[in-house]
Amino acid sequence: MDDSVRPLRIPPHVAVYADQHAVSHLMQSMLSSVLIDQPEDPIRYLIRLLQRGSMDIPKVVVLASPAVGPHVLAEELSAELRAVHVTTESLLHDQSELSPTQELPTERTVGQIHQRLKEIDCFSRGWVLDGFPQTRLQALRLQQAGVLPEHVVMLEAPDDEMSERSQGEAYRRAFVWPPSDSRSQHLEEGRSQPQGQRLDEQHRFRCEVTGLCAAYQNFLKVINADQPHADVYQQALAFVRTRHRSRSPRILLFGPPGSGKSHQAALLSEKYKMVDVCCDQLLRSVAAEGSALGEEIQSYLDDERPVPDSLVLHVLADRLSQVDCCCRGWILHGFPCDMQQAKNLQESHPPNRVFFLEVADDVCLERITQIATDPITGERFHAVTRPALSSEVQKRLKVRREEQRLSVTQRLKQYRTHTAALQCVYPRAGAIDADKDPHSVFELLESRLTGD
Repeated sequence: MDDSVRPLRIPPHVAVYADQHAVSHLMQSMLSSVLIDQPEDPIRYLIRLLQRGSMDIPKVVVLASPAVGPHVLAEELSAELRAVHVTTESLLHDQSELSPTQELPTERTVGQIHQRLKEIDCFSRGWVLDGFPQTRLQALRLQQAGVLPEHVVMLEAPDDEMSERSQGEAYRRAFVWPPSDSRSQHLEEGRSQPQGQRLDEQHRFRCEVTGLCAAYQNFLKVINADQPHADVYQQALAFVRTRHRSRSPRILLFGPPGSGKSHQAALLSEKYKMVDVCCDQLLRSVAAEGSALGEEIQSYLDDERPVPDSLVLHVLADRLSQVDCCCRGWILHGFPCDMQQAKNLQESHPPNRVFFLEVADDVCLERITQIATDPITGERFHAVTRPALSSEVQKRLKVRREEQRLSVTQRLKQYRTHTAALQCVYPRAGAIDADKDPHSVFELLESRLTGD
């Protein structure tokens, strides 16, 4: 084949290096920062960006009804993260001219916040903003101005709890009075707040909370503020310390025959656009190409002998090095089957997510012995969960010999023999209860995949 049209192969160590050093996250952060801030000198701006030592500076917004006390939490978070605590009080010097029920002037406040966050201390150390936004419109204006937090903490509490806190009583009864004079001052000031103003603020917050959650839904954590402040703080701190990394998934899916590996891999591939790599199907596909390698593989398939590891690894290395797998990620199932195969794969294309689907043998037997294949389309059907669509298809369905009970029992025994060794190779693998309906299993897999 002419090298100019030969498929591009990306060395596997490239993806591993990119994961270890968060290269994708670095490039994405730099590009988004340039496009958002639009500096006059992009090169000098990028140099400053790289010189600040970390791309993971905190950008946090704390939202809550004033009665819940977002200022105290924001002050503590900024101290712990060594970030700049930015408040509307420090920006709007003439805020006292506003009436108690008057909203903050949106455009002016957004402009001042935007300018403040561009200053060198916020640029270098990060920031924690509280007191704004108070409405969905204000949140959208901040986004349009390029103020994009990476973490948003919203404190929620029942109305009666907020009412008591606004009078300073609940905090003293249920929580330890904070030693800081500034925090005590906030509580004392809240105690003298007129009841009418408190109710107006709570009502405005309730009216806007849904819109605020929608504006920040992708990086929002709602915390129940009706608990000891130390617990609230620890939950908020753990959340703002999480880091979102964009990396191509390289997933291994293990499970006994009948556990639903192929079905779950297809669901993940469909939703997240990763490449579904079934080892058996890949070998048959290569054999059908008629190449020298394919003919060698076909000879093993015709005799129903296992394909040697060297050939399987060669085929997998070629497939997993293609551009679609490197860019979109892949989910592999059907290989490896033992410790040596796993170690060989680990050296060439190490996965970054591994899951074991756990199902009892009797369930697997029941599932597999009711599976039949359409010899014309290759489609698989199940007598209970996925019956044939017509009597014509039903008549031509074939049950593969290896899927008879004796063969299935042998395959299950072989899988159980190697499971412990495979788990030693992948000690951080996740265990998924697959003795559920496929949708529930997919939800469990998805939660582990996106929450990691």
